Amino acid sequence: MQGIIVKKKDNRGNFPLKIAFRPFLLILGWQASLSIHIVSAQSSDYLAPRDAWGNPNINGIWQAMGTAHWDLETHESRAGPMWQLGAIGAIPGGVGVVEGDEIPYTTAGLAKKQENQANWLELDPVVRCYMPGIPRANYMPYPFQIFQTDQNILFAYQFASSTRNVFMNRPDYEAPILTVMGHNLGHWEGETLVITTTDQYDWTWLDHSGNHHSEALKVTERLTPVGPNTIWYEATIDDPDVYTRPWTISLPLYRRIDRDMRLVEYKCQEYSEEILYGYLRQDEETASALEQKRQQQEQPQ
Repeated sequence: MQGIIVKKKDNRGNFPLKIAFRPFLLILGWQASLSIHIVSAQSSDYLAPRDAWGNPNINGIWQAMGTAHWDLETHESRAGPMWQLGAIGAIPGGVGVVEGDEIPYTTAGLAKKQENQANWLELDPVVRCYMPGIPRANYMPYPFQIFQTDQNILFAYQFASSTRNVFMNRPDYEAPILTVMGHNLGHWEGETLVITTTDQYDWTWLDHSGNHHSEALKVTERLTPVGPNTIWYEATIDDPDVYTRPWTISLPLYRRIDRDMRLVEYKCQEYSEEILYGYLRQDEETASALEQKRQQQEQPQ
């Protein structure tokens, strides 16, 4: 049995899904409640194996499942930017991972987000194979590997061969410069790894839907093992230049237990060369115009 899908435009100009079928909603609510209860029980009862320094051992290859990389908020499916790709290029619908399911933008921040969303194929930095930044790197549809010691924890991401080094127990260590993947300081709070990330360039996005930030961004991540193959991931995002208040996303990360699982090099630059350098093959007038447009897109907002 199916519910009735009702589309009603919200005050942001989006069309969120409404399902007018109460038994179906009751089942969904019961399942969600059960899932939350299970995660909560695991969080309070599970003790992860220890590493050589007595900390929870989260070494391994992990990956998020779901549609957060498309849009952090709840969204319905929609056509992709290229009709030639048909169904494989369409954007799948998904349930949001934002607490309250709405990112609290300022008026200017929301306007910028809507502009990004309308032009995402042209403006999204990962289309050009740029490193994704934090927290986006953790819920892209690619695996990443964690290597931990008592001094540092390294995150190695398959996409664009990105990495970040988390400096453990060095709260006074300041970032020398801005970087794409930020300045990462970590410590353990019991079973939870807490990472504070600052000093990121402002041109990285949070998803394909144009959700964005400024250089004032501060991301506080909490990674808690809730089972032998599951980490509960939370990230609180604070940026007073773009949002009216801090807000939080949460989702599970799953251990990849495939036989012979390993990260495979994915240097995607070669697949985006036409986007990056194709203008060089144009005539002088066209090349100049394209280069000017490219420089405008890469200027800090």
